[in-house]
Amino acid sequence: MATEKIKGPASYFPSIEKKYGQPIAYWLDLVRGQADKKHMEVVNWLKAEHGLGHGHANAIVAYCRNQE
Repeated sequence: MATEKIKGPASYFPSIEKKYGQPIAYWLDLVRGQADKKHMEVVNWLKAEHGLGHGHANAIVAYCRNQE
């Protein structure tokens, strides 16, 4: 059975969990709490308040917004 490679924003999840020490659910909950803000406002907030890199922050926000 072949394993399908994860694509898109979710492909960042293993490295995000490893680098920042929190499960993806933690980050998604934080982003859901910022629902009144625009995409880039949330990206910048994650970078400034939680120290995430731009690519990781963008991937989390994009994934969360696509699920809603």
